Amino acid sequence: MFAALRPQSNRIRLIGICLIIILITPAVTSAITYDSSAQSALNEGTITDPANGSTVISTQGYTFQGNTNPKKPARLLAVGEQGNLRWTHDDTVGGSAWFFDVDPLPNGNLLVSSPRDGKTVVFEFNRTTKTRVWQQRFAMEDTHDIDYLGEDRFVIANMREWNESADVSDDRIVIYNRSEDAITWEWTFRNYFSAETDGGYSKDWTHVNDVDPISENRLLLSPRNFDQVIVVDIETKAIVERLGRDGAHDILHEQHNPDWLISESGTPTILVADSENDRVVEYAKLDDEWKRTWTVGTNTLTWPRDADRLPNGNTLIVDSLNHRVVEITPTGEVVWEYYATWGPYDAERIAHGDESNGPTIREMNASGNYPITGSANLTTVSSGGAGVAGWVRTTFTETPLAEPANTIATQWAHITPWIRPVWMTEWDLVFTLASTITATTWLVAELIAARQRFRIIFHRLLR
Repeated sequence: MFAALRPQSNRIRLIGICLIIILITPAVTSAITYDSSAQSALNEGTITDPANGSTVISTQGYTFQGNTNPKKPARLLAVGEQGNLRWTHDDTVGGSAWFFDVDPLPNGNLLVSSPRDGKTVVFEFNRTTKTRVWQQRFAMEDTHDIDYLGEDRFVIANMREWNESADVSDDRIVIYNRSEDAITWEWTFRNYFSAETDGGYSKDWTHVNDVDPISENRLLLSPRNFDQVIVVDIETKAIVERLGRDGAHDILHEQHNPDWLISESGTPTILVADSENDRVVEYAKLDDEWKRTWTVGTNTLTWPRDADRLPNGNTLIVDSLNHRVVEITPTGEVVWEYYATWGPYDAERIAHGDESNGPTIREMNASGNYPITGSANLTTVSSGGAGVAGWVRTTFTETPLAEPANTIATQWAHITPWIRPVWMTEWDLVFTLASTITATTWLVAELIAARQRFRIIFHRLLR
């Protein structure tokens, strides 16, 4: 019986081997032909209107267990009006770095937040000499944002402040006085939010990624994991404004870097990178309700994490997982673009200072929903265009599976870039996973068949 089955089994094995080879070939080819200098290249994209002065960009890079992947570098860089690279800066002083918030200071230097080795190094960076004017090391694990308040005072978003003994989150906002080397004000999230928010306390409960002073006595906060933006009064510590709510993903979904604008008519407005929804949105408070007045980039952005309104009415957007910074018109046309691998986080036009300082969309009569057009698409892996995520969305659109397919596509676009080797394309990864599944299934089947043959032989020997 075994002899009769052996030719058929051998044919199945041969088919399996051929299938595995076919599936793994694209990844092997990519690895052999990969240009190691290409992924970390810094290139201009579309430039139809020169920028007003330099643009400074922080790239997060990828650091794991204290080591930065050299092919996914973390660094600061400055780009000229025509997309010409002016300088780059990276360092490993005190451990391999992430680079997050970078803000122009009144004196022309930069304020930088750079977590490393389980703490956060904050420093003032001289753009001319490329040196640190001063630095301060905080026992804060992963600080994304610090802003200057004046008079040697800084406000810090302190996430991942886990209280091990009490088993609660102490995530907070603090004001630090550098002259006194002391925290002079503190606001703790668990005093104002239910312990059940975002499913309950965790070591990364709020992931508060941004804090901005919006007046002398008010702070704009972005607790990312709570899907909302809030305004806190420094004196009373009360929450006086709130856009979004926990789990209301149609409003905001794990947003980054909101900016507060006031129109000429006095209308409060929030511009925000709605990251997990792959879009940038603007909300105006009309008749005591926050109403979305502008949406841009749906299915053309991939995990945007910063958006600043410029004085000319355009918006500077950090499109993190397309590894680029784009300046777009109110209707979504790209006029300036720079590709800044790997994983840009923050971008500022130095001439305009920190955050947004331009008109609102309603003031420009440009309310609406717009795609982003005119990109050079040099390394774009847009969730709505080419690539696995785009294919999934297009394939299942207008079908009963559209919603779960969209969720899967979004998660794929946001997670796989961090784990995918730089020499491997999205489709290479798909075929490699299919090859792994095929090989594993075949191995399991062979082990089961071998076990069955052994049992038959063993029982025959006992007779």
